[in-house]
Amino acid sequence: MDNLSVVWIFSTSRENASRSGAMPSEKQPDFFSIQIAEARRFCVDPGLSTGSPLTVSAGGREHCSPNYEIHRPSFPHFGIEFVAQGKGTLVLGGKTHALVAGTIFSYSPVISRDIVSDPEDPMVKYFLNFSGRQAKILLERYGPAPGGVIQTSAPSEVMATWEDIIRAGLRITPYCARIAAVLLEYLFLQIAETTIPIGSNGTPAFATYRRCRQWIEDHPLKLNTLEQIASDCHVNATYLCRLFRRFDHQSPYQYLLKLKMRHASQRLHVSGIAVKQVAEEVGFSDPSHFSRVFKTVEGLSPAQFARFRNRC
Repeated sequence: MDNLSVVWIFSTSRENASRSGAMPSEKQPDFFSIQIAEARRFCVDPGLSTGSPLTVSAGGREHCSPNYEIHRPSFPHFGIEFVAQGKGTLVLGGKTHALVAGTIFSYSPVISRDIVSDPEDPMVKYFLNFSGRQAKILLERYGPAPGGVIQTSAPSEVMATWEDIIRAGLRITPYCARIAAVLLEYLFLQIAETTIPIGSNGTPAFATYRRCRQWIEDHPLKLNTLEQIASDCHVNATYLCRLFRRFDHQSPYQYLLKLKMRHASQRLHVSGIAVKQVAEEVGFSDPSHFSRVFKTVEGLSPAQFARFRNRC
C-alpha cells in the first residue's frame, strides 16, 4: 500500500535554491553533498516507511564541482550510481576504480565508498538510494552486485529511465512512491540487459559489435544466415560470434531470429493472412520450420497467436 504522507525534498543548488523554490540547504539531508554546481534531488523523510518490499528513499542528478569528494565508511541504505559525463576515481570496499561516462556501481550499508571527481573534467552523475526486502535481491540478481562496478552499452537509455525516477520522486501524489519503485525495477533490468565488460566503451571491438548489431537490426528480412551477416558486415563469422558473446546475451543469429519473429508477429495481426505467406516474408521456405522457431521465440505457434489475436 502506498504511503500518502511521504515528505519529498527538492534541491537545485545552494546558490539558486531560494530562486527555484527548493527547500533551504539546512533542510536537506546530511548525506546530500554540497560540493555541487547544480543538482535535482529528492528524499523521503527517513522517519516514514511505505512498508513496501522496495522503497526508493532518495535520488537525483548532481553536477559535481571541481573539488567534489565524499568519504563514507557506511550508509543507511543500498545505493546505485551512474556516471553520465566526466571522470573521477572510486574506492569501493577498498578497491580502486576509474570512473568514466557509462560506469555504474552499487553499494550496501556496510560497504565503504570514496568518490573524487576529476577537477579538470568534473562528473555529472546520478544516484538512487533504496531499501526493502527486494533491494539486495535485485542488485545481486541483475547487478551490479553490492560493491560491483560495470559499464552499460546504452548510457542514454539508462539516463532516460533515471530521469523518469527523479520526476516521480519530485511529485507529491498518492502514486509517486510506487511509480519510483516500479521504475527502479525496470532500471535494474535495463542495466542487466546492457552490461558490458569494464573498459569496453570506446574500443574498436565494441564499435564493430555495435555496427554489426545495427546492420542486423536494419536488415532482418534481407539476412538469413550467420555467414551472410558476417559478409555484409565485412567481418569473420567466428569473430562476430565472439563479439556477441563478449558484449551481448545472445548470438548474432539468435538476435536475427528474434527480429524476424517480431516482424512475423506484426504481420500475423493482419486478418486472413496465411502462415505460409508470413514464413516466406521472413525468409523461411518451410512453414513447419518457421512455426517451430516462432513458438520458441514467442511462446505460441503462429496459428495459436492468430487465434488469440482474433479474440482480442
